[in-house]
Amino acid sequence: MKQMTTKSTAGFQRLAIPLIILLLAIFQLQPALALPISDNSNAVATAAMKLVQFGSDPKARIDTLAVATLVDYVLGAKPNKETDLPSFHKAPGAYYEFDTRISISKFLQYSYSNQIPSVFTSPSSLRYSLCNIRQGKLQQLSNSGILALPDSKPTIIRGLQRDAITPDLTTGVYYEYDLNRTFILLNHKGRQTLITVSQQINISDVGKKGVILGNDEDWNYYYSDEPGSTKAFLGWVKSYIYDYFSVAVYVETGSSPSMFRTGVFQWIRAGWSGVNFVQPKHIIRGIKRYAKSSKSVLESPNLPALNQIASAYQQLSSLSRSDLLEKYMALQQARQSLAVQSGKIETNKIKKQDSFATTPKEQIVEELMLEYLKVALGKPSLLGNKVIHVLSKQE
Repeated sequence: MKQMTTKSTAGFQRLAIPLIILLLAIFQLQPALALPISDNSNAVATAAMKLVQFGSDPKARIDTLAVATLVDYVLGAKPNKETDLPSFHKAPGAYYEFDTRISISKFLQYSYSNQIPSVFTSPSSLRYSLCNIRQGKLQQLSNSGILALPDSKPTIIRGLQRDAITPDLTTGVYYEYDLNRTFILLNHKGRQTLITVSQQINISDVGKKGVILGNDEDWNYYYSDEPGSTKAFLGWVKSYIYDYFSVAVYVETGSSPSMFRTGVFQWIRAGWSGVNFVQPKHIIRGIKRYAKSSKSVLESPNLPALNQIASAYQQLSSLSRSDLLEKYMALQQARQSLAVQSGKIETNKIKKQDSFATTPKEQIVEELMLEYLKVALGKPSLLGNKVIHVLSKQE
């Protein structure tokens, strides 16, 4: 991991201080949308924090009371589906919940198959995600229908994960970081339930300039690999995510029609020069972004069958590196052209094509599979048919 370094000059300080004051003023002027969790806020937040601590200690025993507290809260009636949470390790927190109209077993199959990239269910949040968990272990999650039996002990799976996220809606900054990941599969009072716990291991890599190309719902993004932000007056910023903690609860809520609820408890501390600029409303906005894209995929009548996606993934993975790079560079070129047209990236700042030669194969396949998903769902792809015609042979 890269470590943060700070070089201050008198000129920099004169510029940075008023900008920080300006940003703080902007943040304060925006109305807060969240409401307190209510009288049981401490119990619920404490339960989530206990699971974060459980996720960071492989030798720890699971707190079943904390698990029950969280699941019951997610299932319970509330005046508002979003709320602030008490700070955790100086990181502000927030909660948001939403319902998805598919069965939880189908969600698990699409989310945790080793043949389906993570970006499929998080296209507006993830650029790619590389999971270091034994495939047999992770596959247990997609077979949850027979594993999470009433009165059975929770199934616990641990591992590491490398996430690269999409550009932020406000600043255009994107990050990469490593996570401890814990999956807790259980049956709660007859309901199939999955709890995932994520904890950032160290500070993130330095934030880099990214661009949302057009509408965020089109899932097209440009990644410059250049530190900073594309937001006016913030190009110099070297920002980091210092801490990230998340507990997500997925629990079935109905069978006619099939439905499950997602409740996300999340804490983030991020900024520059050690100063945190994250507020709960920013966290809620990020979770809503994830919820919107995830629902649009999983609830789509055009969502390809599991075997179709797996076949496409296998076919892409079997291509030679030169064939993969050819398609990946075409995707990068299309992104670059749109980024220049947006006016947020200068032509002389565009990455050279040969700089993509060392991109990991897994990352290339994930990004190309997103183009496959776009076409399958009826969205425009930056590649048109340059990747789809290769996969059409399997249909």
